[in-house]
Amino acid sequence: MRILFDQGTPLPLRGHLSPHQVETAFERGWSTLRNSDLLAAAEREGFEVFVTTDKNLRNQQNFGGLTIAIVVLSSTSWPRIQKAAPAVKQAIDTALPGSFQEVEIP
Repeated sequence: MRILFDQGTPLPLRGHLSPHQVETAFERGWSTLRNSDLLAAAEREGFEVFVTTDKNLRNQQNFGGLTIAIVVLSSTSWPRIQKAAPAVKQAIDTALPGSFQEVEIP
């Protein structure tokens, strides 16, 4: 599965998501795109899951018609996310096209 990390998603999480292919918005040269444009670009390029720490994304976007799955992490703290990596991976593994999931990071 092709996964795109948003700006605030800790890069070390990539190592916990094998065998998925993970790229970042920064690596793609998309760091200046707004959320709606970023999601549209990700879909055009064949990404299947978008992982972000932007908890306000749900209030900022209309997700109707999107095919990319969105996974929102409730924290930007890498030590906390690292402990919850299995839950994050499970959310990604079970993400359906157009779905929106929030992963609570203790």
